[in-house]
Amino acid sequence: MKKFEIKGTARQALGKKDSKQLRAQDLVPCVLYGGEEPIHFFAPESEFRKLVYTPKVYQAVIDIDGKVYNAFMQELQFHPVTDKLLHIDFLEISDKKAIKVDLPVKLEGYAKGIQQGGRLKANLRTLKVKGNFNNLPDEIVIDVTNLGIGESIRVGDIKAEGFDVILNKSVPVATVVVTRAARAAMNAPTGKK
Repeated sequence: MKKFEIKGTARQALGKKDSKQLRAQDLVPCVLYGGEEPIHFFAPESEFRKLVYTPKVYQAVIDIDGKVYNAFMQELQFHPVTDKLLHIDFLEISDKKAIKVDLPVKLEGYAKGIQQGGRLKANLRTLKVKGNFNNLPDEIVIDVTNLGIGESIRVGDIKAEGFDVILNKSVPVATVVVTRAARAAMNAPTGKK
């Protein structure tokens, strides 16, 4: 799994007033959960751009005043009007605890249903998985080469090694749907009597 480094500073004062002052200086208040006690810190907003605005999942290596923690981004809060990043919750990871995270789905191959006039529809862009962070891939790659028109790959069809997908097994991940042009061609009279 790819790593992303963040340099943070521990917060001494907590509360709304202090958080507002930090945000005015383009600093983002953060909390690191999962250890013995929650750790409150802040970091410049610019440090989070590549972590927040991407479909990829990163392991965050957080350096808070010289002490390093491994974590995953758990929850984000944005301003409802300006979309400015307001707060981030991180979950500290360890070898002993399984974590839940959304992994991006990558569809690979050229489906035979597309060659027959269908269109590939990605129903899910991410899948919620649970497992040890050492076993989690960067993305879940799904081969769609054998999909015909009207066929789907469902969550139950995904072979997950070292982690579990936490979704109903019957939920479709990708489907080859019939286009209007293909439907018209199938229903068109052949001209033979």
